[in-house]
Amino acid sequence: MFDETIQLITDARRIVVIQAENPDGDSIGSSLALEEILGDLGKDVTLFCEIDVPKYLRYIRGWDRVTNDWPGQFDLAIIVDTTSETLLQKTLTLPGARHALETTQVLVIDHHTDATDELQFAHDSLLSEAVATGEVIYELATRANWAINPMAAEQLFISIMADSLGLTTQATTPKSYLTAAQLVELGAVPADIEERRREFMKKPADILSYKADLIKRIEYHLDGRLATVHIPWDDIAQYSDRYNPSVLVLDEMRLVEGVEVACAIKTYPDGKLTGKLRANRPICTTVAGYFGGGGHPYAAGFKLHEEYDQVMRELIDATAKALEAEA
Repeated sequence: MFDETIQLITDARRIVVIQAENPDGDSIGSSLALEEILGDLGKDVTLFCEIDVPKYLRYIRGWDRVTNDWPGQFDLAIIVDTTSETLLQKTLTLPGARHALETTQVLVIDHHTDATDELQFAHDSLLSEAVATGEVIYELATRANWAINPMAAEQLFISIMADSLGLTTQATTPKSYLTAAQLVELGAVPADIEERRREFMKKPADILSYKADLIKRIEYHLDGRLATVHIPWDDIAQYSDRYNPSVLVLDEMRLVEGVEVACAIKTYPDGKLTGKLRANRPICTTVAGYFGGGGHPYAAGFKLHEEYDQVMRELIDATAKALEAEA
């Protein structure tokens, strides 16, 4: 599919790059890198995400070029890092958005090769097994002999490091290390990136106090194998503009002795509920898939409209079944 993808991009002049409504380091890094690479090819590129870029990701240079204003006409839409319509719900309800995607060429670039493709409109896909979508884009650019300038190299390096947790996850391969090294040769400076990331990860004192409150709320199920925490709308409204509440505690939850799966559940005034999953066993995709979500074996998410208590019962059941199947 690499050759077909190269031709689709070559034939397009105006391109919109679309992220899901749960942007992360991989999706933002991949989008910005595409903007750099395709911009150098003379393409007119717009970066779109329906929600604002979270503050903890704003160490990534160029984040402010991502807009939540739906673009006008375009020849090609590239959806990065997802094949889930659930993660594009707000986008698809924007006036004209679904019609535009149904009547215009759409390309999906993703590394979730085992995810269910939920998109209900015609599209081409470049799905390649990799640790991050940024790794797929690097291979695409290399095969096409497209230049990767230093800024694009930095963005791709960030995307790979973000999704691989610093080249440490089970999905990391020798190819991932080689790609990262080649991106450093092309201009990515890991020390500079990490310095900026650490600066943006600093927490005000009240955020640290809030983290302590969240830790006290953690509940354990399935004999301690599943840890959950509920983040209601009041918390989201008060804290999320400065720091993602779920990010504050998910890793600590996953590192509790005996815990196999950690889930942070957010609830919103409109009845929407989102779940962010992290696990020590490769079952996150399975659990998230029960709710129509997706992601990685060790990190995934879901979004739906359902009562919190009902979701908790379903989450406990889905996790129990996934753990049993993986045993």
